Amino acid sequence: MEHTNETPSSLIMIFGATGDLAKRKLFPSLYHLYRKGKLTDHFAVVGVARRPLSHEEFKERVKDSVLTSIGESTDIDDFISHFYYQANDVSDSDSYQELRKLAADLDEKYSIGGNRIFYLAMAPEFFGTIAEHLKSDGLTDTEGFKRLVIEKPFGHDLPSAQELNDRIRTAFSESEIYRIDHYLGKEMVQNIEVIRFSNALFEPLWNNRYISNIQVTSSETLGVEERGGYYEKSGALRDMVQNHMLQMVALLAMEPPIRLTTEEIRSEKVKALRALRPIEGEEIKDYFVRGQYGSGQVDGKELPGYREEHNVDEQSNTETYVAGKLMIDNFRWAGVPFYIRTGKRMTAKSTKIVVQFKDIPMNLYYRKDEPLAPNLLVIHIQPEEGITLHLNAKKSGQNTEAKTVKLNFSNKSVDGMNTPEAYEKLLFDCIRGDATNFTHWDEVALSWSFVDKISEIWESTKETEFPNYESGTMGPREADEMLAKDGFFWWPVANLEVDNC
Repeated sequence: MEHTNETPSSLIMIFGATGDLAKRKLFPSLYHLYRKGKLTDHFAVVGVARRPLSHEEFKERVKDSVLTSIGESTDIDDFISHFYYQANDVSDSDSYQELRKLAADLDEKYSIGGNRIFYLAMAPEFFGTIAEHLKSDGLTDTEGFKRLVIEKPFGHDLPSAQELNDRIRTAFSESEIYRIDHYLGKEMVQNIEVIRFSNALFEPLWNNRYISNIQVTSSETLGVEERGGYYEKSGALRDMVQNHMLQMVALLAMEPPIRLTTEEIRSEKVKALRALRPIEGEEIKDYFVRGQYGSGQVDGKELPGYREEHNVDEQSNTETYVAGKLMIDNFRWAGVPFYIRTGKRMTAKSTKIVVQFKDIPMNLYYRKDEPLAPNLLVIHIQPEEGITLHLNAKKSGQNTEAKTVKLNFSNKSVDGMNTPEAYEKLLFDCIRGDATNFTHWDEVALSWSFVDKISEIWESTKETEFPNYESGTMGPREADEMLAKDGFFWWPVANLEVDNC
C-alpha cells in the first residue's frame, strides 16, 4: 500500500500505557507531532493497561510525562484533551468489548473514519493474545485502516518468532504489522541510504574494489542496571545483534533499489541478509567473540561486575559484549569484512559506522615513521549526529608532507534542535502508512536464523574466562586479535568524534 504525505485521522490505542516506554518516549513524541501540526484535530489516544484509572488521572500522567520531557508548554491542555483511558485484562473478552465501545464513541466524536493503530508497548508474551482478541472481539472490524505496532524482542529465537508471527497474522496482514526497531528511526541511520545513493562520490566506490572493511560499533557506558532478569534471558547477541546491528549492516550492504518504495528497499535488505555467510559449529570462534564485564573504576567510582548485578546468576554465562566478523558472499562485497561490536559498561556511549577505504596502489607520500592514514567515511549515529570524511592534504609550510584533514557535517551544530526523536519519526511514519523503516518478517526470520547458530553454541559451552573485560574498557582483547589477524584494528570511537562545524 502506498503511503501518503498527508496525516490521516487516527485512533491510537497504546497497550501498556502506564509503562516506562509510553511515559518516556511515546507521549512526548506524540506531543511533538501535535505541536508541529502533524497530528490533525481528528485524532484520539486511548491508554490501555491493567490498573484502574479515570480519564482525568490518565490525562494528568500524560501531562506530567510531556512537561518532564520538554518543560513549559502553552498547548498541553488542548493536547491531553484527546487522551482517554480503559482498564484492560489482556485475556478477558469483556475488557475488549468495553474498549470497542469507547473506540466507536471516539471515532464518532473526532470524525476519525475508523482508522486504528494498536501499539503494543508491553511484554512480548502478550503480543499474540492481544492480537487474537482484537480480531475475535471485533476491534479490527473497522471501515478505516488497522495497524499493529510491536516492540522488540520479536521472539527469542526463530521457532518462537515464527509461532508469534503465525498468531499475529491471524488478525493482521503483513502489510498491517509494524515491527519497531528504533535504530531505524534515527536520523543518521536513515541517512545511510541518502549518503550512498545520492552522491556520485560514494556509490561508484561502494564495493570490494575500493573498501577494505566496514566497522559498526554500538557501545554503552551503562551496565544492565535494573534489567538483570531480562538480560539473563537475552544477552547482547539477542538484544542488539539480531536486530539493530544486522539492520545497519543490511542498509550498508544492500544494492540500490530500483525506486524508493517500502517494498523495493525491503527487498534489497532481504537480499543482503540472505547473502550473509552462515557461521556455525567450530568456526564460530574464528568469527565471533563474546565478553562479560567485570568490576572496574569509571570516573573514580568503583562499579560492580555483571555477575554482581541485581537478578543475575553469580556464575552467569550471559554475554554483555559481542564482536563479530560478517562476510557477505555476493559480487559487490566478496572479501570485505563487516566488523560489528556492541557491549555494555564500555569506555564511551557511541554508535557509529566507519567505512575504511583501501590504500592507493602507490603511495608517493609514504614515510616509515608516519604512514599515510587511510581515507575514512564516519557516520555518527549517537549521541552526536553527523558525517566526517577523513582525507589527506598537504601540511602548511615548505615540505610536501601529508596530514589528515576532516570534512564535517554535524546535526548538533546545524539543526540539532530540530532533529526528530526516533520514536517521533516512526510514529509519524506509522500514522501515514509508511512501513519503510519497520522490519519485515523476512528480515526478522533471516536475522534469527543467522544468530541462532551462534547462540546455540554459546549456550551449550560454558565460558571459563568470564568476566573477560573490565568496566570502562572497550571489550576483551580477543576482539582486537580477531581484527589483527586480518591486518586491521578497531578505530577508537573517541578519536572519531564529530567536530562542531
